[in-house]
Formats: sequence, structure tokens, C-alpha cells
Amino acid sequence: MRLDSPRRSPVWVLLPLRAFLGGTFSYAGLSKLLDTHYLDDTSPLGVHAQMVNAAPTSPIGPLVSLAADHATVAGLAIAFGEIAVGLATLLGLFTRLAALGGVLLSLSFFLTVSWTTRPYYVGADILFAVAWTPLLIAGDAGVLSLSARLRAKVRHRLGLPVHPTPEEGGTVQDDVERRTVLRGGLVAAAATAAGVTAGSALALARRPAGSPADSVSHGPVIAAVDDIVVGSSKSFTMPKGTPAYLLRPAPDTFLAFNATCRHQGCPVSYVGPGFRCPCHGATYDENGQVTGGPAPAPLIKIPVKVVAGQVMLA
Repeated sequence: MRLDSPRRSPVWVLLPLRAFLGGTFSYAGLSKLLDTHYLDDTSPLGVHAQMVNAAPTSPIGPLVSLAADHATVAGLAIAFGEIAVGLATLLGLFTRLAALGGVLLSLSFFLTVSWTTRPYYVGADILFAVAWTPLLIAGDAGVLSLSARLRAKVRHRLGLPVHPTPEEGGTVQDDVERRTVLRGGLVAAAATAAGVTAGSALALARRPAGSPADSVSHGPVIAAVDDIVVGSSKSFTMPKGTPAYLLRPAPDTFLAFNATCRHQGCPVSYVGPGFRCPCHGATYDENGQVTGGPAPAPLIKIPVKVVAGQVMLA
């Protein structure tokens, strides 16, 4: 397909889809690398916790558990996979191969974090898997395509017209495609090497240091005892930025919970006498136990203590 194809040509309808899928996957991968929680094995928002939570209900649970045992490597592979798929789609470089990667990534997310979502169409991952299929079938059709530009340069170097002619033999076209794939592979390899090196260094540098005990052993004051009425709650933020709630169900009892839903990581709200996730309807009682919805595990309890009339992290 010519690069100067009329805009009314059917191939142009793929551009919005390419832009959306390529931009979304690129953003998803970059946001993971920039997230300080992503590679933190102690954070409920990290990839390790997400894999552990998803494994019991996933149809590929053993694979998810194996990945959880190597969460840093698996997490980086997912992030770089999303970035590679996204950028290749935006640039039109090996678009069908990129679309296949998009389908596989989306299906893996569907079989893990979205598997318990009911009804199924509420979860986005299965929709992304289907959305990739037009690009998997049609590719980029040569429109705004880096592969097409590389192919044109190869044909120019070989003294061939920009577009194939009926007189060309199969051997000539095979040679053109071989040279195009080789050049595209070199571009992809160079970009991958640079991206993996820089991205891994960035992600690992942003990962919090220290053990789980170090992060809460000398935590800040949450609230004064007199400020929390029996039967009420108070929202607060953990040192790493994680949202949490402090409850006072009895005069001498204080409970704190991480406010991250164990289903897909959405922040829950205290609705008294329990919690509710606004994303997919998971509910928890005042002890953090699951009472309904797709959550596979109770809320994470945060140790607290009372010292000199102040409630603080234990």
C-alpha cells in the first residue's frame, strides 16, 4: 500500500487503533518503571503482591506462582514487553509481530488479574486482546510505517522501483524482505539494548531499600487517641504513599488496614462498618475480611500501637 494512499482508503482506519493501543501500552510500561511500588516486594501495590494474589484463582496459577518467585525479572519483562509492543506499533515496525505480543500480554493479564472479574466485559484485558486482532491480521498496511520506509530504502539501494512490479521474480522480493527484516532487526536490537539498560537501572534505583520491618518499625503518629471517636475511622497515608485507614471499633482497640483492594489494587473506601471497592464491588468487614465480590484475600492489616495518647505505626 502506498504511503500516499487516499485518506478514504480503508487502511487509514487502522491509524486510530494503532495510536490508542501503541500509546496505551507504551504508557503502561513506562508507568511501571517509574512506580516506586512496582518492584517493591513488600508493597501490596507491587508486581510480587499482585502475582501472589492472582495465583490461587488463575487458570495458570502454577506459572504465576513461578513468576512471583522471580518477581523482579518477571516485572521488568512485562514492563519492557509493553513498551516494546507499544513503540513498535506506533512506529509501524514489525507491526504484526508487535500485535501478537499485545495479544499475548493482554491474554496473560486476563488469565491472572482479570480472571475473577464478573461480568467478564467489566475487565479491560479481554477487550484489549480482541482489539489487537485487526493489526495482527492486517499489519500497518504500509501507512506511516517504519518497516515500509526501510523496505523502500532497500529497493532504492538495489536499483528497484519503490513498489514491486509484476516483472519481479520471487527471488528478488525475497531478497528485499530479507534485507528489510535485517535492518529492522538491527534498529529494534539497538533500541532494546539501550532501553533495557536505562529502564532497568531506573526501575531498580527507584525501588525502596530496606526490609518490611524497617518500613514501619518507627512509623509516624497517625492520630491522637482523643481524635478518633469509638466506631469511627480516619484515613491516612503510609510512609511510602500507600493509602490506609485507622479504625476504633472499641475504646481500647485500634485497627489499621492498607486501603488497597486485593483484587486489582483499587483504593477501597470505609463505608461503616466495613470497606467497599468502587471498581468491582469487593466488600470487606471491619476486620478486613472479604464479605463479597471478587477479592481473593483480606485487606492487609497494619500493626499500630498507642504511646502517650498517640496512635502510631508499630
